[in-house]
Amino acid sequence: NKRSLTLNFKEEKARQIFLDLAKNADVVVENFTPGVMDRFGLGYDAVKAVNPGIVFCSISGFGQTGPYKSRPAYDQIMQGISGLMSITGEPDGDPQKVGIAVADIGAGMWAAFAVMAAIHNRSHEGEGQGQYIDISMMDAQVAWLTYQAANFFATGEAPKRLGAAHPNLVPYQGFMCQDNKYLNLAVGSERIWDRFCEGMEMPELRESPDYTTNVERAQNRSKIVPLLQEIFIKQPVAYWVEKLQAVSVPCGPINDLADVFSDPQLLSREMFVEMSHPTLGNIKQTGLPLKFSRTPGGLDRPPPLLGEHNQEVLQDLGFSSAEIEELKSQEVI
Repeated sequence: NKRSLTLNFKEEKARQIFLDLAKNADVVVENFTPGVMDRFGLGYDAVKAVNPGIVFCSISGFGQTGPYKSRPAYDQIMQGISGLMSITGEPDGDPQKVGIAVADIGAGMWAAFAVMAAIHNRSHEGEGQGQYIDISMMDAQVAWLTYQAANFFATGEAPKRLGAAHPNLVPYQGFMCQDNKYLNLAVGSERIWDRFCEGMEMPELRESPDYTTNVERAQNRSKIVPLLQEIFIKQPVAYWVEKLQAVSVPCGPINDLADVFSDPQLLSREMFVEMSHPTLGNIKQTGLPLKFSRTPGGLDRPPPLLGEHNQEVLQDLGFSSAEIEELKSQEVI
């Protein structure tokens, strides 16, 4: 639902337009290299001077402080330097990145959370005052290392790549089935292990001293995983999903995107929407994963073209059509 306004910050008039917008804004979010907004005269102090309640959030690769702060950053670099790629991929393969720009998205999610907290503070304890928020993509990724970080802190050993497997739980990974599709299996407790053995009709697994508890199963990962793979390859994935879900074992197929975009669960929750785009015609987008009972959200606008709403936004600020045309001719917008 964004609107797009273009401003050439090298021009004084453009900088003034930015400050005019900021006067009535709740939040400013920027992702320039540290120091750029201040050099334009548009940093937190400048915006705070015209709007003391502003919540100003800077997102950068390494944050506003530290020895790396001036380095350029892309998602690929951040996935690597944060350690994420070192724990992603097959045991005997190269480090792999996640299939989406998770470092970009993760930093944005942490930023959204921080902005909401700052707005709450402004409305309550903050007495109407905003504040500055410094988000680092590197910090955001390291905060997501969770149990892998805990494993390192506990042992002092860097975790290894395990493909789709879990470092602490077994069996907890994908298995290829007869139809060349994968079963995703998550035996996350001893109770689930008991149900798994029941559903597989393999009481000998539960009775084996090698697999009695997760500790033994993890120690004997190299035995139990090939054993189960030999069994799962004998039937298609749907067979195993039905069989194991019947005894409440967490499992499911590893879907490709064609499967995902036709999934009845997602369709029922309106996770795909269609709308008209000014140049592309009818387009599809993923919907909102947030379901509110009182204030339901929705997608009302397609992704904007660059500067598509210059006229609309500037008119809201009080500019006439003639003045907007002059700004265009002066390359302010």
